Amino acid sequence: MNQNLGLLGKKLGNTQIFTDDGEVRRVTVVEMGPCLVVGKRSTDKHGYSALQLAFGKKKAKGVTKPEAGPFAKLGVDVPEVVKEIRVTEETAAKFQVGQAISLADVFTEGQHVDVSATSKGHGYTGVMKRHNMKGYKRSHGQHEYQRHGGSIGTNMTPGRVLPGKRMAGQHGNSKVTVQNLKVTKVLADQGLVLVEGSVPGPRGGVVTMRHAAKKPAKA
Repeated sequence: MNQNLGLLGKKLGNTQIFTDDGEVRRVTVVEMGPCLVVGKRSTDKHGYSALQLAFGKKKAKGVTKPEAGPFAKLGVDVPEVVKEIRVTEETAAKFQVGQAISLADVFTEGQHVDVSATSKGHGYTGVMKRHNMKGYKRSHGQHEYQRHGGSIGTNMTPGRVLPGKRMAGQHGNSKVTVQNLKVTKVLADQGLVLVEGSVPGPRGGVVTMRHAAKKPAKA
């Protein structure tokens, strides 16, 4: 499990930039932070250590009184999203409830990050779109099986469809994590991070970005 520090943000879209050497870099622009620490979890009390981060601002007309209560005690507006990220006890001890974490406090250019978000939903799709299956031959006389997946089970032994069989079903709309993306540029004054590669989810979707679990941060 990735227990490195991270932030919540919003995917803005894709663009390209040029390096000093004249090379083109295709990047995804993500608005990162600032995030407010609105709660903490400790190992002694809850069995694990984590930070509850709030990002954005929710429209006042969509806020109920019970929802606004906990944030009114902190003196802040109701955030658009609140998520809990697991961190180590040492990392959690560095932050207090009500403290704001900015982009410059977490990310630097050249480091690698893991980005998690909810992927685009494509509804109920067939096996060719969902699993990239080839389909069946389209010869003369062949009909009704062009986009089928073929046999799904066995005869007598075991006489059932095995678990995990790739079939038609819900496509997308699930949590996806892309690991080891390189941070090409950090625009701290604008609150933007340019990540080389693709980030899951639609434009305007909420993403969670944290230090990569498999590649250590540069000293």
